[in-house]
Amino acid sequence: MRGVRRRSRSKVVVAALALMSVGLSGCSSLSSDDGDEKPIVVGTTDSAMGLDPAGVYDVGSWSLFGNVYQTLLTFTPGTDKPTPDAAKSCGFKDVERRTYSCTLRSGLKFANGHDLTAQDVKFSFDRILRIKSDQGPAVLLETLESVRTEGNDTVVFRLRTPDATFPSKIASGVGSIVDSRTYPADKVRTGNELDGSGPYRLMDFQPDGKVELRPNPHYKGANRTSGNPVTVRYFGKPKDLMAAWKRQDIDVASRDLPAADVAELSLGDNDFRVTENASASTRFLVFNLKSKSPVKDVAVRRAVASVLDRVAVARDVHHRTVEPLYSLIPQGLFGHTTSFFDRYPRPDAEAAARLLRSAGVTAPVRFKLAYSKGVSTDEETALIKKQLESTGLFRIDTEHVEWSRFQQGRAKGEYDAYLLGWVADYPDADTFTSPLVGTGNTLYSGYSNDRIDKLIRDAQRNGRRDGSTDDYRTIQKIIAEDVPLLPLWQRKEFVVSKESISGAQYLRDGSGLWRLWRLDRI
Repeated sequence: MRGVRRRSRSKVVVAALALMSVGLSGCSSLSSDDGDEKPIVVGTTDSAMGLDPAGVYDVGSWSLFGNVYQTLLTFTPGTDKPTPDAAKSCGFKDVERRTYSCTLRSGLKFANGHDLTAQDVKFSFDRILRIKSDQGPAVLLETLESVRTEGNDTVVFRLRTPDATFPSKIASGVGSIVDSRTYPADKVRTGNELDGSGPYRLMDFQPDGKVELRPNPHYKGANRTSGNPVTVRYFGKPKDLMAAWKRQDIDVASRDLPAADVAELSLGDNDFRVTENASASTRFLVFNLKSKSPVKDVAVRRAVASVLDRVAVARDVHHRTVEPLYSLIPQGLFGHTTSFFDRYPRPDAEAAARLLRSAGVTAPVRFKLAYSKGVSTDEETALIKKQLESTGLFRIDTEHVEWSRFQQGRAKGEYDAYLLGWVADYPDADTFTSPLVGTGNTLYSGYSNDRIDKLIRDAQRNGRRDGSTDDYRTIQKIIAEDVPLLPLWQRKEFVVSKESISGAQYLRDGSGLWRLWRLDRI
């Protein structure tokens, strides 16, 4: 591999770290005294769309948020149970799970020196619901009715319906606490600055360029210290990220390297580390069910599901670095099934033709398929187009759209169908149901099913989360029948780091966090 000096013939691979197998505390042993220390440079294709938690709901932004903002609760490596962060303690106050209360740690401050109080927490949640941005995370707070404070250190949430997943939700990016003195109450804050209380303070933000982070001296939370200085560099394409790695311009490469390169990296004997973590990172083909859409008829969507060959996509495009996915909920989370395989076990053009004929749909059905960034998106879209058109039943117009424009377009329903990656916001099956297929979902698909909504509510009521498995299995069976979306694949998270860097194995798991503060120099 060009640009890498081979000092050792031993293979350094930290392999198959399952979501529940790490078993370590969330306390960091890193020094928070940055001094003149050289920043650790991390490369990624997940650029942040914005800096205000009320206005964005994308992987890149939320990855950054987990480092610069604080939440009441967080997830430590190796567990799917939220633990206190800004809070000293949290818990439901009634058996119905409709009243949830958190008491803050003492002495909390934002990086700007302002005190962080219960009023700031209430303000942060109220403004998300008030602003309700089309590209924001308000959908995750649909069960939240009101927030009140008791003194300066206690916050009480009142829920519309029982929701055992609420603690996990507020441990995600939607729970980011902002400074009520510097954020407007009724609109998204603009500009390239932010005020948070997380492990890092933001020194410089250049959209689609780089981010400079330095340890926040005021941080008090689940981590004992706030890590090393970090520079995050954003790359437009996976191949650009790989090129930077080969030039050794970066110390760590985290999402998304080209699939072919990942396949080679995980097998070779090199003087760098390849960390392979279990993950709930998925990709879906989403349909527009709104009026006048050529895929509004369920027969068309079922026909697409009958033709699509996931195995070929995983093999020919992604070099088997992904696994075909046949369910709404990926492997590794309770409730996972194979509902799409059960209904559409193999590509069958004749079955697809029968579906269209029975519904009186004239072939070929023509529709637009939009896509944006991601691993091998051009090749993936081209193969899907080829698979569908080879049957003579479809004519596909593909369109690559720049990421921010893509987000706006799908929110406005401009595409008949589109490809989208979805990463778990928190380690619970709920993150793959209510935001994706509930009424008013964040996919803007126009899909609504009263039975699905009831099953989602029933599952949320169950405090023993794996006890809701039957509800989630039923949801997935209905989704395989209605096909508002089509699961394509699931992959593990690969992180490549220099031998001189430790902690890369804790960067990502299925929790939705990006733990930059765990990185250190050996």
